Amino acid sequence: MPSQQDFFAESDAYERFMGRWSRLLAPLLVKFASVNDQESVLEVGSGTGALSFAIAEALPSVRVTGVDPSSAYVQYAQARSSGDRVRFSVGDAQALTIPDASFNKTLSLLVLNFIPDPGKALREMTRVTKPGGTVAAAVWDYSEGMEMLRVFWDEAVDQDSTIASHDERNMRLCKRGELAALWRANGLEEVDEQPIAIELWFSSFDRLLASVSWRPGTGWRICGVVV
Repeated sequence: MPSQQDFFAESDAYERFMGRWSRLLAPLLVKFASVNDQESVLEVGSGTGALSFAIAEALPSVRVTGVDPSSAYVQYAQARSSGDRVRFSVGDAQALTIPDASFNKTLSLLVLNFIPDPGKALREMTRVTKPGGTVAAAVWDYSEGMEMLRVFWDEAVDQDSTIASHDERNMRLCKRGELAALWRANGLEEVDEQPIAIELWFSSFDRLLASVSWRPGTGWRICGVVV
């Protein structure tokens, strides 16, 4: 069985890779969702805590709860948290053990399209959000925004058309309009979907290739709704 040290080493590696993307994107999602001070916010799929910490840093009186299925990531994030404004717990987005109408805002960063049943997760996110609150999510834009992956897959499919079904442009919820459609299909109103673009610079082509193997991206689509 892996030791706690092994878990933290894995979490630290994940943070070094994903953190550089998430830290750039998180403030834009916070702004999109119109998170205000004095509010309570739930982050679903909090990972190592990039979005939760971005919210707390931007808004000194907000209270944030992060939920993630990985106990390793939860431990790692909690160890980086000081005070009681930001806390993390292990939980399944599809079955949140949280009372109804507990949070003003419920957010999810780069997770929803990886959840087995995103519709169920969205309904849970809506359930725990107070009336008049906001549910918002950001996902990878595999169809258009991830330029370096787009170049890779376009060339790969051109060389071998039999692998077209593996092209990440086929991943669910990652094309224009798909998040909004999911929101509306689950009875939500006042849906707003917008693109977000960020830039990340690499010091060498080798570093770029190392990142491609981890499936990074340069663009996302976000969707929020008042419930």
